[in-house]
Amino acid sequence: MTERETTRLVAWSRELRQVHARLREALDLIRGAVADGRAGDPATRELLLFCHGFCTALDGHHRGEDRTLFPAIEAAHPELGPVLRKLTQDHSMIAHLLGGLQAAVGRAAPVAELDRHLEGVAAIMESHFRYEERQLLGVLATLALDAPPEEVLGPL
Repeated sequence: MTERETTRLVAWSRELRQVHARLREALDLIRGAVADGRAGDPATRELLLFCHGFCTALDGHHRGEDRTLFPAIEAAHPELGPVLRKLTQDHSMIAHLLGGLQAAVGRAAPVAELDRHLEGVAAIMESHFRYEERQLLGVLATLALDAPPEEVLGPL
């Protein structure tokens, strides 16, 4: 195995952790905007922009995993099929929660309601990320997948 091939293999594990870290940071920004009361200011588009960007990034990340990463993992490790199905099911649940959050932001819901939506997204997202990392980081360190990172892990 060449140094370039080894670097590419190890990079999938590192890339996934970096994407998760950026998504966690984005969610923290949104929660900060709500906590600071900026969500209730009709003149402020900041929360709407944060939410749209975060929701788009998280959805894109999950679509990339469902479309490219998970099939590659399952081809190389069929025994992980049940894990991948659970992760895909999580993606669907998170997409539903994001839809609720976007609707609440779009109608300028009260801060308490926005906070409940964000709390739900944060709880499921964190649980999902931790499970995914426990189950897949070792596999990703050896996965031979020749694809652009943004196709596999989303446009982050």
